[in-house]
Amino acid sequence: MNYETGGVGHDPQLVLPAPPRPRRRRTLIVAIVAIVVVLALAAFFFGRGSPDAAAASATDQVPRVTVIQPGRRTIDRTLSATGSLAARVDMPVGVAGEGGRVTAVLVQPGQWVHAGQVLATIDRSVQQETAVSLAASIKVAQADATLAQSALDRANRLVDRGFISRADIESKTATRDAADARVKMAQAQLAQQQATNGRLDIRAPAEGLVLTRQVEPGQVVSAGTGTLFRMAQGGEMEMRALLAESDLATIHAGSVARVTPVGGTAAFTGTVWQVSPVIDPTSRQGIARIALRFDPALRPGGFASATITSGAAVAPLLPQSAVQSDEHGNYVYVLGAGDKVVRRAVTLGTVSDDGVAVAAGLDGTEKVVMSAGAFLNAGQRIQPILKAASTVMGG
Repeated sequence: MNYETGGVGHDPQLVLPAPPRPRRRRTLIVAIVAIVVVLALAAFFFGRGSPDAAAASATDQVPRVTVIQPGRRTIDRTLSATGSLAARVDMPVGVAGEGGRVTAVLVQPGQWVHAGQVLATIDRSVQQETAVSLAASIKVAQADATLAQSALDRANRLVDRGFISRADIESKTATRDAADARVKMAQAQLAQQQATNGRLDIRAPAEGLVLTRQVEPGQVVSAGTGTLFRMAQGGEMEMRALLAESDLATIHAGSVARVTPVGGTAAFTGTVWQVSPVIDPTSRQGIARIALRFDPALRPGGFASATITSGAAVAPLLPQSAVQSDEHGNYVYVLGAGDKVVRRAVTLGTVSDDGVAVAAGLDGTEKVVMSAGAFLNAGQRIQPILKAASTVMGG
């Protein structure tokens, strides 16, 4: 057989394909080179920072910190105290008369009563019979007085005729007067018995709140039995606040207080009406008595806390977040020269919900770091952001 190597159309199986053209590969390589050149040029031009740009970059590294200028404001000085609640005037009520067997108890603890209201009654059957007897004796005496007056009137009509002597007139007049006196005596005895019977009832000496009851029906009571009821006159309560000797010296009668009983959330406004003139030599404490209006939530014997306003002072007021403390004491950071923070020792005054009063260490014109003090060091440079104290401290 003859094989022709020069012809390509005679045997398709022996014809080799033509090699691909490298155009697409060259395009990809050119694109990659162009990107590298662009990145290099960008790095060259933008990498050459100016001094201002460098400074701006350095500034970005300085922390931005909020500062306030507190100024000075009038701040109420307050004291915190604890103590017990009690009736301002605690009235014990007992037997005022001769006593006897209790027939009924008409009130319960917690009930409001009026002056003279009957709290309990005592059996008076014997005393009532005595009163009936005395009432009858009055009628007998009045009858005797009427007869004596009639006899005197007849004698006066006969004396001018000479039938009756002057001595008889005087005798009959004395008889009449004695009869009138017996009437008055019987009336006084009845009134005395009625008053005695009235005292058998246990009555409220004044308007107020019944606190305790220590008597039951059927009980025999007398003047020696003791207290049957305890009352709070007018329902007025008080808190007996315990204060240190130094604190007691700063308050006076008329100081306003807010009292919160333990276990409740309601606070009651009261007024200091008495400051103890005596200090306990052991505890070095005294009592301030705070008068309170009646309220069912104020229960004698309960425990309460009080905040007493003892006066006012003019001082800088800072948020509590501005004050730091360590083993050397309390301090704040203030803005110094070159926007660097400077540590400033302070003496704290009253601490309240409004903030912390600074008794010493600041005059109010400084710019004080508000809340980032724990993350700063003395001498560190910051970017201060001044914030109005009124927006921070609520006015």
